[in-house]
Amino acid sequence: MILEGIVTTVQPDGSANVSPMGPIVDIAMQFLVLRPFQTSTTYANLKRTGQGVLHVSDDVELFAQAAIGQPNPAPRLLPATNVEGWILADACRWYAFRVVRLDDSQPRTHIEAEVVDRGTLRDFFGFNRGKHAVIEAAILATRVALLPAEEIARDFERLGVLVDKTGGPAEHRAFDLLREYVQTQASPTD
Repeated sequence: MILEGIVTTVQPDGSANVSPMGPIVDIAMQFLVLRPFQTSTTYANLKRTGQGVLHVSDDVELFAQAAIGQPNPAPRLLPATNVEGWILADACRWYAFRVVRLDDSQPRTHIEAEVVDRGTLRDFFGFNRGKHAVIEAAILATRVALLPAEEIARDFERLGVLVDKTGGPAEHRAFDLLREYVQTQASPTD
């Protein structure tokens, strides 16, 4: 099963890189398979350090910001204890992991990791179609260079209806941020 989450890794200067990622997980959350592109900062950091933290979060604004760049302002962080890394202080749950196998013979790397520590920080808010629509929009925003602009625009129109009907202020802000980003990326600049 793929679980949409947020992964933190450590940059060479010790700061946190925050990226959305959908690893394949087992139901017990003991093992993860991450598949970052080799052009990503997450890939470079995992190759260098071999460790990171996966977070389960309902903060769609953080997902949106991380999908199109580093969140600004930076999220509150706590130091991890069993890995060199950072825990998002406002996440619902977190899973510290160590890489046990990394295959980068293909453009999309295959990284197998073992969970070595875990914690719960707060309850998950619950299901909301607006939140899910923002997550889907964030995934689309990461693929502007891969998918036709017309397809992305159609999907954004459909997802926008869900945000309008069921989203709260956070979902609206996150969706607007992603829509503006996609429109900027799809429009040629002179």
